[in-house]
Amino acid sequence: MFIVVIAFPAIKAGRDADFRKWFASSGETFSGYPGFINRRLLQPVDGGNYAAIVEFKDQAAFKAMHGSAAHDEAGAQVMPLFEGKPTPTFYQVVGG
Repeated sequence: MFIVVIAFPAIKAGRDADFRKWFASSGETFSGYPGFINRRLLQPVDGGNYAAIVEFKDQAAFKAMHGSAAHDEAGAQVMPLFEGKPTPTFYQVVGG
């Protein structure tokens, strides 16, 4: 399994509901891609910025989705909501 943990930057003031709506709608789009397993939005318990966990069957399936027009469109929609850029970290599951 291939996992991406995304650390989102701060959301602009008054745009939190827009971000959550975007996350839900883009998740519906991405869930239709071959190899997609799951996508979850995380909110820190003690304050801070959102993070997300994205799971795909393998890196090739993730790259196919990441290189799609739908991914580009989703990125264009969400970037104006941020006070910076998201930071992804990539993982290959090796145990568990």
